[in-house]
Amino acid sequence: MLNGTARPAGHPTPNCAGKSVTEPNRALDRTERNRMDRTSAPDAWEELVTSALLGTARRTPPGVAAGPEAPVALLDAAAVETVRRRAGLRPARAAQRPEPAPEDPRPALPAAAARRLAMLLADRPGTGGGGRRGTAPDLMELLPQWLAAANVRGYAAPPQLLPALLDAARGRTDLRPAALAFAGARATWLARLNPDWRFALRATPGGGAALPPPQDTAGIQLLWEEGLFAERVALLAAIRAREPAAARELLATTWATERAEDRLMFLDSLRTGLGPDDEPFLEQALADRSRNVRATAAELLSALPGSALAARMAVRAGACVAVDHTRDRPTIVVEAPHECDSGMERDGVVAKAPPGRGERSWWFGQLVEAAPLSGWSGRLGGRTPEEMVALPVADDWRDELHAAWCRAAVRQRDAGWARALLGTPAAPEAGGPGAVSLAERAKLLGTLDSAERAEWVAGFIATHGLSEAFQLLGVCRVPWSAPLGRAVVDALNIARDAGSYPWSFSGVMGLAERCLDPAEAGRLEGLTAVPDEGEDASPGAGGYWAEAFQRLVTTLRLRAAMAAELEGGA
Repeated sequence: MLNGTARPAGHPTPNCAGKSVTEPNRALDRTERNRMDRTSAPDAWEELVTSALLGTARRTPPGVAAGPEAPVALLDAAAVETVRRRAGLRPARAAQRPEPAPEDPRPALPAAAARRLAMLLADRPGTGGGGRRGTAPDLMELLPQWLAAANVRGYAAPPQLLPALLDAARGRTDLRPAALAFAGARATWLARLNPDWRFALRATPGGGAALPPPQDTAGIQLLWEEGLFAERVALLAAIRAREPAAARELLATTWATERAEDRLMFLDSLRTGLGPDDEPFLEQALADRSRNVRATAAELLSALPGSALAARMAVRAGACVAVDHTRDRPTIVVEAPHECDSGMERDGVVAKAPPGRGERSWWFGQLVEAAPLSGWSGRLGGRTPEEMVALPVADDWRDELHAAWCRAAVRQRDAGWARALLGTPAAPEAGGPGAVSLAERAKLLGTLDSAERAEWVAGFIATHGLSEAFQLLGVCRVPWSAPLGRAVVDALNIARDAGSYPWSFSGVMGLAERCLDPAEAGRLEGLTAVPDEGEDASPGAGGYWAEAFQRLVTTLRLRAAMAAELEGGA
């Protein structure tokens, strides 16, 4: 490629008088120069590179005549374009200097923690997945945990590491909330100077703009009426967090004039602090022109068990479900709705079923999902949630009914119903397909407190192993409790001793590196030796397991060191 240091044939050569001369056989006449001027658009260089790669016989660049002289003309054009790219900038007015970066009043990181952060940011993501080998920790996978711990302690980010931190967050969206919280206001200051970091402006409420204080009612009203959309969303969220009624009243002042997509975003902010006082506003939103707005309003109302919509849904759902006492044992029978009337649609029921789904079962599931769970006991003979879940369901409606009850329990945050639907972790059906899938169980676990959640998952792993536990482990609090951590390690050890294919457990092993209590490192030393491989073991499995446990121990010790550094240790 031409780099501008060598002078190609036909390039102007200065003479002793300061003027340029050109070799006659390589001269560019005025017509050729005019053609080259016309091709000096922003993509001219790309056109020349493409022609050089493909060859002028296959692709002649604009302004160059096809033929045996085309390669020479291409080189001449490249030389001219190189000079143009290097020296063709027009003078511009001096830009105003940016304002100084805002001060960060938070305490500085301990020196050891700052050095650790630099190491974490300098690491590059590995190949990941089942192919990761070796005993070295994956530092990039520890960065989210480090950021979370630093944010809990309220440290300020070292200024010299902010560019690397923003680069890391640019490549990984999961890092952005913690990284931007750690970077503070300086992240948005830098984002205004570098378009590569523009995501920080989008991710920061209001693009980093300061919101009026609560007592500035005039400023709040002005920003709400004239601000950018991101600023208005941030304003509404901030007011909703401290004074839900004031946020709702502010939204009502402009609701009728907002765009449908904006109404949907604003309505979603009412999830924070949702209460009975929001019902009148949400009832009005049920008549909105936008189907998505109506559906969101109905969802919010169904999360209020005392709302009028919840009562209407209870009547509809109750009419579909009954107990048949004429059979050998009491059995739930289902009669799904035969139509989706206008009243159901107004209350958020979507009439059109997804492909491959029956309409009646689709409507039925939505009705049960939106009905208050507290009303089912009276409808089904005064039974407890455990007793209702245990009842047989006729005509293959069990999966549909239980799945709808699961969604209702998650929406209404009903821990009692969640326990009933989860069942005992040792139940045979807990380890495979059933009325309540593993994905649904993971959501149900989210309604329980962290200790009960960890206890249930530990019991599940002890009974069913790790093959189906990945989703469940993802909802457990970090670091894992001691019983849960022991259950995971014991299951990994059992899999190793059984000669199981090791790469199938790499995902759980990666979770263990990030989630096990670092205090468990000493107990795991005995697992780092290479075991004897049985006849049925996968070739090389013993070495892989040894490496994986060595990496686990090394990572746990590194996490312990990181915690000590953040506390101000050496």
